[in-house]
Parts: sequence; C-alpha cells; structure tokens
Amino acid sequence: MTAALSDFLSRAEAGLSRVPPGPDDPTSNPRGDHSIDPDGAAVIPPPPHRRAAVLVPVIHRPEGPALVLTQRASGLRDHSGQVALPGGKIDPTDPGPAEAALREAQEEIALAPEDVRVLGYLDPYLSGTGFLVTPVIGLAAPSEPFRPNPTEVAEVFEVPLSFLMDRERYVLQSREWKGRQRWFYAMPFGGRLIWGVTAGILNNLRERLYPENLPVSGDSGDRPR
Repeated sequence: MTAALSDFLSRAEAGLSRVPPGPDDPTSNPRGDHSIDPDGAAVIPPPPHRRAAVLVPVIHRPEGPALVLTQRASGLRDHSGQVALPGGKIDPTDPGPAEAALREAQEEIALAPEDVRVLGYLDPYLSGTGFLVTPVIGLAAPSEPFRPNPTEVAEVFEVPLSFLMDRERYVLQSREWKGRQRWFYAMPFGGRLIWGVTAGILNNLRERLYPENLPVSGDSGDRPR
C-alpha cells in the first residue's frame, strides 16, 4: 500500500459517516447547489425528494489513488453527455443506499459489488431536480476491466485524487436555468467539464477529508485515462 492510499484510508476512517442517513433523518436543509448560491436566492426543491445513491469509487494506482467517473451516453433523456458518478434511484428492493449504488455501478460499468469495500457515507446532496442523493465512498479493486453499458455510459475514465482534492480546482460558476440563475462548481479535466451535482459531491468529499487543503500525495497532473 502506498503512503498516499494509506493517508486517504486514514482520512476516510476518521471523516466519513459509518452508517447511511436513514429515511427519517432530518433532510429539510441538505447540502446542494442551493447552499453555494452567493446571493442566497436559490430555490430549494420542495419535498418529497426522490432518493438516489451514487458510488464514489477510489482505485489504487502506482502513481497515487484515482477516482472513477463516467461520461453519460449522449442519447439519454436526462443529463446526456455529462460527467457523472455511477448511481441512480434507490429501488424499493434495495436494502439501502450502498446496495443501490453498488447495483448501479455493476449495471453501468461492470464493477462487481464484491470488488468494492464500502468506506462510509457523505451527507445527502439535493439536486436541482429534487433527487436527494446519498454518496457512498468505496475502495474499488476491480477483478475485470470496466465495461461501460452503452445505453447509459459513453466512457469510463479516472482522475487523480490529488486533482479532485485541491480546493483551487473548484470554480464557482452560474448559468440561467428555468428562468433563474443557478450556481454550481465546475472544473475542467482532460477536455471534459466536471460540474453540477458531481462536482458538488466531490467538493463535499474534499471538505470532509482534506479541510486543510494541503497537497495530496501522488500525481496531480491533468491526465485523462
């Protein structure tokens, strides 16, 4: 195990929630893009919120830990072509958010659930479309190459954890959406733009595990995989 991976696992042990937020936990003011609006004028999607879960898969590489992301297929009805984390709606048959996130990761990129060690959970993230998303952080050791499901995913790629845990990478931007100004974090990487809910969740991970904003061990270069 490299020093960078050992450091990440120690931070995850100390900084992540060990149990997921339950269905009856207070979620009247969850984290979301509305919470970064500098004007305080963002409209919070009212309940009931649709529950979802995403897997935040960290993978060991010799040059340092990396995080696995996807680029969504161009033909999807929602968020086509955007950078995303594997995940989706929590089905009634899912025992919890971890099982939902692992099921979706297997469906989207062929990452087997038994190849992921769940490390913990972040605070729920409320999307502008009313999804209350539970991020599940996992250490992935895939026994098979990633195989994107073409109906959902155009490409699977990796980003060095050191890049994503650098506060200076997160730039606050805005655009008009449904007649209102929407604020969100965005950062370019390898010709792609990581923004919106995905960038918000990753920034929350940074805040939870690397609040001091020190450089992270490992390669921080802008190199797509």
